Amino acid sequence: MLHPTQITIPTLVRIKEGALDRLGRYLQRSGYRRVAVLSSQGLSEILLERARNSLRVENIESPAWTEIAAHGLEEAAQCFVALPKGIAAIVGLGGGKALDVAKYVAFLGRIPYFAVPTSLSNDGFCSPQSSLTIRGRRRSLPAAVPYGVVIDTLVCRHAPSLLTLSGVGDLVSKFTAVRDWKLAFHATGEVVNDFAALISDGSIHAFLNHPQFDLDGLRLLATSLLLNGVAMEICGSSRPASGSEHLISHALDAISARPRMHGLQVGVATYLCSLLQGENSARIARVFEATGFWKAIADDPFSRREWLDAVRLAPSVKEDYFTVLSSRDVLPEVERFLREDPWLAPCFQE
Repeated sequence: MLHPTQITIPTLVRIKEGALDRLGRYLQRSGYRRVAVLSSQGLSEILLERARNSLRVENIESPAWTEIAAHGLEEAAQCFVALPKGIAAIVGLGGGKALDVAKYVAFLGRIPYFAVPTSLSNDGFCSPQSSLTIRGRRRSLPAAVPYGVVIDTLVCRHAPSLLTLSGVGDLVSKFTAVRDWKLAFHATGEVVNDFAALISDGSIHAFLNHPQFDLDGLRLLATSLLLNGVAMEICGSSRPASGSEHLISHALDAISARPRMHGLQVGVATYLCSLLQGENSARIARVFEATGFWKAIADDPFSRREWLDAVRLAPSVKEDYFTVLSSRDVLPEVERFLREDPWLAPCFQE
């Protein structure tokens, strides 16, 4: 007998130019008049003042406004304990660390959460998990899916280009993640949630048809990343958004002398894994060329030795997590691709 699964998805979604200046109005309309704001350390004072002003205009109280410098579990717990009484909603404003901590604080307090990312570096702003550090290691912990997602496309357009390229890398990883999920079904019988896989796979194509960083392109990128988060909530796991390419990135985080931005590592690993899978490599290469992703990586190339070590380590990062890396000894193919593939070779050095 099949049992219905309850899922949570965002109720309020605003992805448009000027959305940051309307944050207070969105909170007021939703009935949340007393909020705690957790913002990124070093966030532009202009952006902070715009957010503050939007709350003042709508008479939204913000008795707690905390700057987030670290994203450890202990820091998140301290933020939760320090919350003033009567907080109706948590607002995460800025980049990944602040959003992950805010999301987890909202989860602990069973309080509605509003995600207000100021860049589009990954799909974490709408995922049902928080990436926090525990004893120096990053862990994915259950968290609150946002009640509201507010993305100002003009703000994101002015974010550093590497952050947006990181988002592109995280987006295209859904190609290889979904393929790995289906490989796991055939190899181990792991159940595939077809609807979650369909959302994750299908969300990529809108941006692929307009791979630009103008306001419309950023709207498409933001929407696609949001849908990836929803896909994870639907199936109750990271499978539709994370496969072999993420295992390689996690391994790099553990062994690299200089780990790079998550989406940059994941993007290169996605193209590499697509070659191993025999699918989608041409599509991925085209969008990377159109957005300048390849050039950005080649300007600061990776260590070939570290990547070979990471590929060797990757299958052990998650137990019982079948991907193309588990299907055979891929190291000889990987070494050849890193040296000979016309897109990958410029991205690596000895």
